[in-house]
Amino acid sequence: MRQRIYVVSDSVGETCELVVRAAAIQFPERAIETVRIPFVDDDQVIYDLVLHAKEERATIVYTIVHAKHRHLLAETAKAHEVEAIDLLGPLLDTMEDRLGMQPKEEPGLIYRLDEEYFRKIEAVEFAVKYDDGRDPRGIKRADIVLIGVSRTSKTPLSQYLALKRYKVANVPLVPESVPPEELFDIPKEKCFGLLISPEKLIDIRMERLRSLGLKPEAAYAQIDRINRELDYAKKLYERIGCQIIDVTNKAVEETANLILTGISGKAHD
Repeated sequence: MRQRIYVVSDSVGETCELVVRAAAIQFPERAIETVRIPFVDDDQVIYDLVLHAKEERATIVYTIVHAKHRHLLAETAKAHEVEAIDLLGPLLDTMEDRLGMQPKEEPGLIYRLDEEYFRKIEAVEFAVKYDDGRDPRGIKRADIVLIGVSRTSKTPLSQYLALKRYKVANVPLVPESVPPEELFDIPKEKCFGLLISPEKLIDIRMERLRSLGLKPEAAYAQIDRINRELDYAKKLYERIGCQIIDVTNKAVEETANLILTGISGKAHD
């Protein structure tokens, strides 16, 4: 004996089918045949579906968030003596009662959340791949490009912005190195030059040297070297025409907000 089950949803129906398969696996192989019917949002489709199920002695299992269609399917199935199992309705009703508020009744929200999640993961992976100028090809693919001398928070900013689903590439600036040509081929609006006061940069770099067990007297943390790097960066920013942000005493979140405002023209929380 083989039982046909119509898996019905007003979205893609993957959640409903997963539950049905979890139950079906408890029975002999091929004892259950599932037929997925997604995007059910029409009264006539519901009527036709119930009639087909009646003819085939099939069972309907459904996850429908829209109350009108959910109730119509339940009532029509009952009238035609078709077994119909509502996986989502009772839980929605309980939540509505306990919370004292109406559900959104928007099909597919879980997949939108999944899409947002995967976009975030993709952005984080992008930030890692194109961190610290590792591959200049990422400059053209990025939503945001950060440039600056060493220790101007380029990497933390890249990761923070990635969590907001922006693909970020960052490029370190060193007077002795030629900047990537790609910096001059991208829209200047998506490029941000980071500046910092020499005094603050000295403190940060000295602390960095100490953490590495190196002597703080190294040229990396000397004022002449720092001034030279910052002068070089300023001239390059002017040449590119990019937006400039002074990160001195700014938290990563504050700088990121300025960057997002710069690319959208709107303030961000």
